[in-house]
Amino acid sequence: MVGASGGAKLLGLGHLDRFLFGDFLQRSNHPMELYGSSIGSWRHAALASPDPARAITILQDRYLNQSWDENETRSPTEVVDELCEWVMDGILTPGTATHICQHPRFTTHIVTARGRGLNSSGRRSAVALGMAIAAISNSLNRNFLAQGFQRAVFSSGASTGFQFRDFDTVHVPLSEKNLRSALLASGSIPFLMSGHRDIHDAPQGHYWDGGIIDYHFDFDNCAGDGLVLYPHFTDSITKGWFDKALRWRRIRPEVLDRLVLIAPSTSYVDSLPYQKIPDRGDFQRFEQTERLRYWNQTIEQSKLLAEAFSETLNDPNPLARLTTGA
Repeated sequence: MVGASGGAKLLGLGHLDRFLFGDFLQRSNHPMELYGSSIGSWRHAALASPDPARAITILQDRYLNQSWDENETRSPTEVVDELCEWVMDGILTPGTATHICQHPRFTTHIVTARGRGLNSSGRRSAVALGMAIAAISNSLNRNFLAQGFQRAVFSSGASTGFQFRDFDTVHVPLSEKNLRSALLASGSIPFLMSGHRDIHDAPQGHYWDGGIIDYHFDFDNCAGDGLVLYPHFTDSITKGWFDKALRWRRIRPEVLDRLVLIAPSTSYVDSLPYQKIPDRGDFQRFEQTERLRYWNQTIEQSKLLAEAFSETLNDPNPLARLTTGA
């Protein structure tokens, strides 16, 4: 199972995630590997929790209800760091970390980006220059991104579903001592958050949002014989964060043969308020009361996604409802 970066976009899946985590994925007991970056890793932490249905609901509720004083005097980074800690407190209740790290069925893989050179500096100006260089280098060749970042995967077990061959990758044993830092680092957007430095059992350095390298993941790295379940915010897949504007850098269809993508349709998105699912820009786009109203409406309407998926499962011929990639 794969979970993409996307921040507030998790609210667009709302009740679909609740149905998947609390019902559908509880109907079987076969082992699954969970690969996530940023909010994808937070969603998967909820799935591997003792009570997945409750955990994903708390995650959505806390993310939605982030708020701050309009007269706040602290820096935006300090405010966002504190809010993310508060969201994480809702997921990592006492005993939850042990359950996630030792889950008998779900193997958790939390993807982060370890800064190199300027991107490992604690100075904002140095990181700004490092990110600019990374963006330019990536536009020339995605492999050049490795000069500024190393993929670091915090894993509770062996990684067999993905064999990361495209970048220098370090695997770090996931434990109760580094789970929280790994999750927060995986969602630490440069300039918006502080990132995390020198995480327990991991190589020294500054750790950033895993979406920098694995925004929606590169399925050239997919291995094994099983299917990949991908509840996603969109029907498009972008490898890394810097690739979003690079239309020529598309995922090759032939590497998606074993991917089962579950995503809102264009017509469904058009039916939402503002004709889009929530995104991080909504924090600046709307006043808090309007944002909360819009986000709550989106979650409520996502019941249609859960119902549609349930109907597909119960159809005598569920494959007749599916579409295949071209």
